[in-house]
Amino acid sequence: MSGHGSITLEWADGEYTFRLALKQLEELEERFDRSIFVITERMMTRTATSREIIEVLRLGLIGGGMKPMEALPLVRRYVEERPLDENLGVAYAVCFAALVRVHGDELETAGEPEAEQSGSTSPEFMEPHS
Repeated sequence: MSGHGSITLEWADGEYTFRLALKQLEELEERFDRSIFVITERMMTRTATSREIIEVLRLGLIGGGMKPMEALPLVRRYVEERPLDENLGVAYAVCFAALVRVHGDELETAGEPEAEQSGSTSPEFMEPHS
């Protein structure tokens, strides 16, 4: 998984890169009238619809760099014609990658002290330095 939400997985007939970039996230959320958080939870709890699984994978392939006209037949062949359970874990991984986007080690900036965990780092809540 990378810092921009892409994930490369063994899927279907090879290795593919999936990414739900902002454009794909917006399309997914609009299509199902629910947030990526809810869609991810539905994947995790096995309550996702077949269309949700299909669209997460199709849009993930497009966001990963595949042309839409190439992604659609691939999804039809390996999702619509196969048991949904075979693709649920992959769809969940794609959604999860979109949510976490940044690795923990990328959060620390070299030479800068870490912010205190007990409060806000917003300027209006920071105590003045003496």
